[in-house]
Amino acid sequence: MSTSSQMSAAAAAPAPNEENRLVSPSEVDEQVLSSWTDEQNRLKERLDTTDNATGFAPVGQGEAESATDGLGLPPLRLVGGVDISFVKGDPKAACASLVVLSFPEMKVVYENFEMVELTLPYIPGFLAFREVNFLVALLDRLRAQQPELLPQLIFVDGNGVLHQRGFGLASHLGVLVDIPTIGIGKTIFHVDGIDMNHVKTMVVPKLSHSGATAKLVGISGREWGAALRSTEDSTNPVFISVGHRISLDHAIRITKTSCLHRIPEPVRQADLRSRQYLRDHPYSSGVAK
Repeated sequence: MSTSSQMSAAAAAPAPNEENRLVSPSEVDEQVLSSWTDEQNRLKERLDTTDNATGFAPVGQGEAESATDGLGLPPLRLVGGVDISFVKGDPKAACASLVVLSFPEMKVVYENFEMVELTLPYIPGFLAFREVNFLVALLDRLRAQQPELLPQLIFVDGNGVLHQRGFGLASHLGVLVDIPTIGIGKTIFHVDGIDMNHVKTMVVPKLSHSGATAKLVGISGREWGAALRSTEDSTNPVFISVGHRISLDHAIRITKTSCLHRIPEPVRQADLRSRQYLRDHPYSSGVAK
């Protein structure tokens, strides 16, 4: 089955005008889900969860260690953030956004937006098949038009390896564009015994101050990600996971440096600016005015 045919079959699963609701995988054609799972597993073979190919010098280490490990590598200077915001009252219309910020100053140096039609429902575990192509297009546009502003690392509003098959949106995007990515979750993804009760009883008590982190360790013993208390006022943690071409410890250090508020600034700015774009460009009947 071709990709377009798969998407058509999946899109036909929910009732009309219900594309924006959460859809159980049981409601979607089994052949489509099988094909998507196969593609996730195929792309996952290219996944790198180490710092061996980040392309920039280590962030947040001691000077001596950084000087050795980062020998010959440029410093991290540009970080990106991607997000998709939905048009109120329209289950399909949305705004895909890409922002690039200076690091560590967190000043926006580039922004771009694209109005898109999301024809697929949100199916847990398969978010990338709904959103990733729009994000890839924004990055391809930047790479072609202003390559000097292409981010060295991208924060993604979505999980990376914190996913039932270890390959969420952040990992999917990172592999497709071959750029290091970090997944940022605002709520916990249930996997390997990690759920909200686990977070409340075993994780949150360890987050006693701003910048405190606690690893998310499953029943299997695997480290799936980490919870971060971003600021003193933020009692609800954000959940960091490796996307691609970075280790968890390195992802944690960079995320800490990127937080001015609860949500890391690249994702926060992508969200805020896409919502402002929607306010400035009313969207009706498939056309942004």
